[in-house]
Amino acid sequence: MNTNLFERVDTASPVDGLVGHPRPFAGSDYVPARDDVRLVGQLRRIWDVMKDGAWRSLATIATLTGAPPASVSAQLRHLRKGRCGSHVVQKAHLGGGLFVYRVER
Repeated sequence: MNTNLFERVDTASPVDGLVGHPRPFAGSDYVPARDDVRLVGQLRRIWDVMKDGAWRSLATIATLTGAPPASVSAQLRHLRKGRCGSHVVQKAHLGGGLFVYRVER
């Protein structure tokens, strides 16, 4: 396992909040040694796409980041948490079951 998982983190990144956190993620199937590198990478890619404040659907974010839509949804929830910056993630219904999301700047 990479012990320097958080070595190269931009100071504006919500991943900073995970530095030194004993369990940066949670869940019954979460195994830090197996999942941390993948989940931190997902969060960083999603943040890099969403930090401009534009509205995007889960499908669009998934396409841009290579993360599955369910993972995108989970990572957007992480951005709301204190350890990831307490960002305001807005959600708007466009109709027909389609929602779009944006991170306030």
